[in-house]
Amino acid sequence: MLRRSAVVPALASLPLLLGAVACAPADEEPTTAADAGSDAGSEEPAAEVDPATCVTDDMLEEPGTLTVGTDSPAYEPWFADNDPTNGEGYESAVAYAVAERLGFSEDEVEWVRVPFNTSYAPGAKDFDFDINQISITPKRAEVVDFSQGYYQAAQAVVALEGTAGAEATSLEDLADLRLGAQTGTTSLTAIRDIVDPQVEPAVFEDTNAAKQALANDQVDAVLADLPTAFYISAVEIPGSTIVGQFQPETGEQEEFGMLFEKGSELVTCVDAAMTAMEADGELADIEQEWLSDVVGVPELQ
Repeated sequence: MLRRSAVVPALASLPLLLGAVACAPADEEPTTAADAGSDAGSEEPAAEVDPATCVTDDMLEEPGTLTVGTDSPAYEPWFADNDPTNGEGYESAVAYAVAERLGFSEDEVEWVRVPFNTSYAPGAKDFDFDINQISITPKRAEVVDFSQGYYQAAQAVVALEGTAGAEATSLEDLADLRLGAQTGTTSLTAIRDIVDPQVEPAVFEDTNAAKQALANDQVDAVLADLPTAFYISAVEIPGSTIVGQFQPETGEQEEFGMLFEKGSELVTCVDAAMTAMEADGELADIEQEWLSDVVGVPELQ
C-alpha cells in the first residue's frame, strides 16, 4: 500500500545517554555515493521518482513506520541534547526532513540504537536507514547500500593552545607530532595514509578517550571531522583550538550517506527525497542552521 500522508517533522521519543563526540568513522578510503553504487532496488533515476508516493510497506522494517538508526550517545552538532527524536542537530533534522518527504507523520518515525562499528557490517538490519556520520566507501558498499551524500566532510586537527600541536601549519608539521583518533574512523585512516606520522598514532575506543589523552598530554593533537572538531574545541576541551583542516584524499571529497541493508528498495525513495531537498534549498538551509560555524578554518597542505 502506498504512503501518501502529508506530515510535519517527527519527534518520536527514545532516551539515549550523553557522551563522546563522533568523528566520521570509516575503515578505508572514502568515495561518493555514485562511485559506491547506491542505486539498489531501482532502475529509475531518483530524480524521476515522487518520494511522497514511493514507499510501500514491504520496503520497511515495520509496516507503517520509518525506523531510523543511530548510535548512542548521539553527538553534537549532529544531534542536540543527545536526543535524536527532537529534530534538532544536523542529522536529526535531515532525517526528519527526509521522513516528511516520504510521507511519514510525527508518530510514524522510530529511532533505534545502532553501534557505529556494526552499522556497516554485512547482513540483515533492524532499521530502514542509519544516519551517523558514516562515510561512503567502496568496501562498505559491497555489503550495504548508501543514499547519495548529505554532507561533505573534511578532517580537522584539534590541539591545546600553546603546545607543539597548535603550531602546526602543514601536513608535514603534523608528521612530527603524536596524533590520535577513534578506532575505525576516517580520521584514523587519514592519519596513517595522508599524514604518515613518524610515531604510530594512538588509537582510542571512542572520542571521549581521545579528548582525555589530549588533555593529559598523551598526544599532541587529535583528528575528527570538522563539525565535530568545532564542538570539541568550543565545548568539551577548554583551551583547545582547531589547527586546520584537510580533505582525506587529495582532490576528492569525503561524503556521509545514509546506510541501508544491501538491496533495499528504499534507497531510491530516499535519494528522491534528497534530490528534492537539494533542489528547493531545504538541505542547504538545514546545514546553515546547524553547521554554519564550520567556516574559515585554515587548509593544511
